[in-house]
Amino acid sequence: MRIKTWLVAAAAGLLVSAPVFAQDSEGWVCPEGFEGQTLNVYHWSSYVAEDTIPNFEEACGVTVNFDVYVSNEDMIGRLRLGNPGYDIVVPTGYAVEILADEGLLSPINLDNIPNIANVSPDLLDPVYDPGNQYSVPYQWGTIGIFYNINAVDEPPTSWYDLFDHEGSVAWLEDMRGMIGIALNLLGYDPNTTNEDEIAEARDWLIEHGDNVAAIVAADSKTLLQNGDVDMAIDYPGNTFQLLAICECDDYAYVVPEEGTQLWMDNVAIPLDAPNQPLAEVFMDYLLDPQVGADISNYTYYGTPNQVALDDGLILEEILTNPAIYPSDEVRANLFQSDSNPDNELLFFNAWDEIRVALGQ
Repeated sequence: MRIKTWLVAAAAGLLVSAPVFAQDSEGWVCPEGFEGQTLNVYHWSSYVAEDTIPNFEEACGVTVNFDVYVSNEDMIGRLRLGNPGYDIVVPTGYAVEILADEGLLSPINLDNIPNIANVSPDLLDPVYDPGNQYSVPYQWGTIGIFYNINAVDEPPTSWYDLFDHEGSVAWLEDMRGMIGIALNLLGYDPNTTNEDEIAEARDWLIEHGDNVAAIVAADSKTLLQNGDVDMAIDYPGNTFQLLAICECDDYAYVVPEEGTQLWMDNVAIPLDAPNQPLAEVFMDYLLDPQVGADISNYTYYGTPNQVALDDGLILEEILTNPAIYPSDEVRANLFQSDSNPDNELLFFNAWDEIRVALGQ
């Protein structure tokens, strides 16, 4: 898939540098005329640096209201009911395509986002949003096994090490990621539209769900830290955020050898946004090299900002960490979840049946 190609290049540092829009010597400068305005952001939790929002408010003299969702499906469902007043959303690639196809995103004016020039060229013009009509890249990463090293006899390398684990585990609240992993293990296309294959993946997950203590929305840190579970299916950033909190080395993250989902999150503007001009200013702010680096250095996810990479703004411990920038061998087994109306309801129904069967 195309996403494999451009993320391989980005992670390997093989991209040519993009031209950089002129920056003020003190960093990003907010355009004039936005003082006193309000920006309403609908975002994932724990997914900006601690100073990302306060610095933007100070730079522009504005107020940012920050609301969170737990999954792409929750965000999509909310926007399908009508935009209650959000200016910014942060959908994963397949969700961008769904929202755009349903007319739930506003086209963006890239002339108002000059820092788009800082993005790695191979991350622009993605298959889910040709020409970046509706979105700009934000962060990218994988889904893998987040575990307590003291609770396992051997470090896990396979999905079966988690699914067959004798202790308690947590799953991720991500229907496409979870069912996609099962389909991949069964030898099927993770984006299949075959009802029988999706049903088989559903049954496989139910059969391997006896050790599931919880299905959570990317917040397994507390469960692991409290000893409620030994392992969790989660994103790498949560592992490294917990390591920073505990100031210990008790936790680790691995991309299983059978392969997993590769995702790219993006910043977009929902239809009927009250303040699209300020939303585009915010998008430009996020693509500033230092702002983007600060986010990646805090969240421990891959950055799409080539200038941040070229200028050495990303922490060396992140750049050299294979859990964040996977090796060529691991990347060869990664898959992207696509948007496909032909299987959306099948995935929804299968995931609901899995949750009910597991008492979740």
